[in-house]
Amino acid sequence: MEDIAYRLSKELVWGEILARHARKIPDKIALIDEGRTFTYGEFNTRVNRLAHALIQEGIGRGDKVAFVLYNCHEILECYFAAFKLGAVAVPLSYRLAAAEMEYALGNCDARVFIYDEELKETLGKIDWTKNIVQKKISVGPAGEYESWIAGCSDQEPLVFVDDEDPAFIMYTAGTTGKPKGAMLSHKNMYVQITNWIIMNPLTTDDCWYAPSPLFHIAALGGVLPHIFVGAKNVLARVYRPLDTLKLIEKEKITGITLIPTMWIDFLQLKELDSCDTSSLRICASGGAIIPVEIKKKIIERWGRYSESFGQTEMSPCVTQLLSKDAIRKTTSVGQAILNVEIRVVDDQDRDVPLGQTGEAIYRGPNSMLGYYKAPEATAEAFKEGWFHSGDLIRMDEEGFVYVAGRKKDMIISGGENIYPAEIEDILFEDQRILEAAVIGLPDPRWGENVVAVVKLKPGMTMTEEEVMEICARKLAKFKKPKLVFFDEIPRSGAGKVLKYQMREHYIKTLSLQELK
Repeated sequence: MEDIAYRLSKELVWGEILARHARKIPDKIALIDEGRTFTYGEFNTRVNRLAHALIQEGIGRGDKVAFVLYNCHEILECYFAAFKLGAVAVPLSYRLAAAEMEYALGNCDARVFIYDEELKETLGKIDWTKNIVQKKISVGPAGEYESWIAGCSDQEPLVFVDDEDPAFIMYTAGTTGKPKGAMLSHKNMYVQITNWIIMNPLTTDDCWYAPSPLFHIAALGGVLPHIFVGAKNVLARVYRPLDTLKLIEKEKITGITLIPTMWIDFLQLKELDSCDTSSLRICASGGAIIPVEIKKKIIERWGRYSESFGQTEMSPCVTQLLSKDAIRKTTSVGQAILNVEIRVVDDQDRDVPLGQTGEAIYRGPNSMLGYYKAPEATAEAFKEGWFHSGDLIRMDEEGFVYVAGRKKDMIISGGENIYPAEIEDILFEDQRILEAAVIGLPDPRWGENVVAVVKLKPGMTMTEEEVMEICARKLAKFKKPKLVFFDEIPRSGAGKVLKYQMREHYIKTLSLQELK
């Protein structure tokens, strides 16, 4: 008879990492969630019960398990139960509007959907006939989750999982307005996490704080290294700067990643000097370019700072800027991490001269398997065997990368990727609007703000508030424009919207308004 346990022990799979810790360090604390503590043994037991509950629903290798949850122990249980079954975890953002969530659930072919009961109002607007979800389970005080898993076996499910099997489908917005599901394998994340640990050495005594939403691969990428080494993770349902400060002191947090807006709020706390934060040794940022003065403040206080750059399709990091270079290379996002190759190319995929701007293309074992149910998009992304990022970068003589922009006009605001075409499509639905173009303008707090430029049809009228309301009805809140201009939209002779010119024009316009 085939020994599945033996075969699993030889694979680079995430369910086996947890099972191994449960055998070796069962009493070591794995998670603290809102004051509730779980050892590795307890966490693994709960994961196994959820896995067996999923088995009873017919979930097996390759099936999709979707969930939309705030940071909590249940979201990590969903990930690891799927991992142990060879199923595919599909985390969805709780910030999505109902129409966006409806599309993702239908596209990913999820058969089980686990959700936070606070999201019932949004979920109530979904047309469930447009997907194949057969089981919906709610998490919360009145939810069914606990009773659903309570009577299930706590034994290892012992399903063979290959490390090339997909572990996740992570949705990343597409320039056509529809998100694409990036499929990441167990090996993708195994390589990514080992890369992370080489840059940020860890021991079982470390403690990670996770306030960023764990439906993001970047946020999960801080938790997984600590599970990998058998360290402790402290979860936060939402980010509150003062709570973060108190937890750092109480739990002796050693590492944290905050997007720039979080760091800005944290460093403004008047209580900062009166709390002991000396345990911090990994102070990281990502998701958007951080203001230089904030970077300097972090280094002055803690002596350490690191910054990562990448995208979901690369699991997600491709570069890291370490403390020793953070001031010397202030505007850089760092050098290529181990196991990742980076080239800078022109539109014909020819390498550009050093120091010149071109598209970043990547190759390495952390590059995704492909986009789910999108073979053409996958083939386009992996032309000539290199992943084409769409990011415009330049590289200096030491291999440090500098981000120049986004080839397809993606906007990053508060660590969230926002694609203009999605917003433009919504605006075009209004019969009063002749043309619409969405751009991102620099913002010291959010990185970029979403700005809509609208040209109305002759004789039509519309207010800024009406434009925002149109977007609010169909889009997540963070995608709604912060500013609206009613203006002409410049185009090239070929009819292409000149967004570069638009950005320059409105940056000058806003600067002049501030001077008045």
